[in-house]
Amino acid sequence: MLNPATDEIRMANPFSAVPTAYRVQANAHWWYANCAWDAFGILSALDVDGQIESSCPDCGESYRVQVIDRKIDRADLLFHCLVPAARWWDDIIFT
Repeated sequence: MLNPATDEIRMANPFSAVPTAYRVQANAHWWYANCAWDAFGILSALDVDGQIESSCPDCGESYRVQVIDRKIDRADLLFHCLVPAARWWDDIIFT
């Protein structure tokens, strides 16, 4: 997806070309993801273990999730989408 204001690359799912609240680390490298869903997608696409760092959009508390062998180390987190998946691309930046 291109940035409409500049025609530069904004995202190549699951990677973001601009800084976001979702940082993914694996093998001593860092990437930005477009959302929590894409953060897991980066590790899956690269087929590596790693960690995801972000913060709760509701309360602002930071969190870290380790992913090892495609399993997360946290059972207390909830992934919630305000927009139904069928409508994500209507406005993917908002979604």
